[in-house]
Amino acid sequence: MALSYETWTERAATVSIPAHMVIDGQGASSETGATFSNVNPATGTVLAEVASGSDADVDRAVRSARRCFESGVWSRAGVAVRRAAMLAFADLLEAHREELALLDSLDMGKRVADAHDLDLPFSIDLFRYYAEAIDKINDEVAPTPPGSLALVTKVPLGVVGAVVPWNYPVDMLAWKVAPAMAAGCSVVLKPAEQSPSSAIRIAELACEAGIPPGVLNVVTGLGETAGRALGLHPDVDCIAFTGSTEVGRLFLSYAGQSNGKQVWLECGGKSAHVVFGDADLEAAAANTAMGIWFNQGAVCSAHSRLLVERSVHAEMVERLVAEAARFQPGDPLDPASGMGAIVSAEQTDRIMGFLSRMGAAGQIRVGGSQVTLGQSSCFVEPTVVDLVDPTSELGREEIFGPVLCVVPFDDEDEAISLANDSAYGLAASVATTDLGRAHRVADRLHAGTVTVNGVDAFSAQTPFGGFKASGFGRDLSLHAMDKYVGLKTTWINY
Repeated sequence: MALSYETWTERAATVSIPAHMVIDGQGASSETGATFSNVNPATGTVLAEVASGSDADVDRAVRSARRCFESGVWSRAGVAVRRAAMLAFADLLEAHREELALLDSLDMGKRVADAHDLDLPFSIDLFRYYAEAIDKINDEVAPTPPGSLALVTKVPLGVVGAVVPWNYPVDMLAWKVAPAMAAGCSVVLKPAEQSPSSAIRIAELACEAGIPPGVLNVVTGLGETAGRALGLHPDVDCIAFTGSTEVGRLFLSYAGQSNGKQVWLECGGKSAHVVFGDADLEAAAANTAMGIWFNQGAVCSAHSRLLVERSVHAEMVERLVAEAARFQPGDPLDPASGMGAIVSAEQTDRIMGFLSRMGAAGQIRVGGSQVTLGQSSCFVEPTVVDLVDPTSELGREEIFGPVLCVVPFDDEDEAISLANDSAYGLAASVATTDLGRAHRVADRLHAGTVTVNGVDAFSAQTPFGGFKASGFGRDLSLHAMDKYVGLKTTWINY
């Protein structure tokens, strides 16, 4: 049953905002005593002063994770044991679904209805999916000469450092932690400083569910301190990162400066939605609107470039101007709001900076303004910029906000060329009623996921990740577990 604005507001007033780290199953303060302010962007109020982790705190968490891993209490536990514990964990997350949705909404400004109705159910199901996968991952027997036997086993990699962004705090945690736990690894999680609350609470719930202390540690803090320390730590076996391409490259550098640890990156995007003249334009416009304005445009695979055949260009733009009315920003606790708040004043300024610098590189057809609601100015209108120069900053850089760039094209080859002319390769979409064209274009688009007659399709069963500056490695599906296991050969001569 959907909750009302009044109910969400009442519950938000009483929800407890956690502010500590979780190390070895216990709440912990920073050894330096340092804190940072967790600010609600929709109101400008400080929710809590959160422990700001240092090198010493990361080291404590890594030592806890290593002790747990070496003890075998989780890494060598039977598959039935891990499966049961993860299913119990998922059940506990389900019981705290409203609380976790509120924490994400208050932290980073997303609509609480989206967190509750979409993010949490998918994340909970993901823990169940990987729990059920544990006893279905088979090892191998390799062909060998007579008198010998070669066993190829998949063994847990060790200590995983997971660094996740603020746009989907619970979802991104689940995408990294669930397969790593299923593989038998121990995790040190560094949530974004803008959205630490749900990660802290989830680590507490893991202990309540019977997950051994040390399997999931959470170190809160800033990227340049706690994140850097995790990337440089010599006893971390793997970094799993989602965030900007710029920061992803830093983690590659940290690995090179330390122990050469594996680094798996899911970075930025500038996804193209290619709409042909034969498409169902009503559906294409609705999909385009969701693909750029959902979650305030803060989606790594947001379809921020609309490439539309010139014959229907004007009609598509008019349809999008009309669609914008459904996505007007408002109180994130109000289910009637079309969008929530931008995560911070800094990110709001960054979005508006792209628009202020665009000059003649495009024409704003709707939106384009910053909005003040109550005491906060962290709101931006759904925006359509038409006739964007595809070589401009606006046409090439990831904005990570509710700004759609429209570029017309004349034929199929030009559409594909425009779509692929990007530093990124995370996702793309094609709208057409021509099945042959759908196959041809999808085959030539260089993106990790191509959706036909939709946008940004994904599931627990399908791999998600990109090419080029969007990173490498895959989240979701059974392929995600490949990042957290190593192949071990045991050769027996008999």
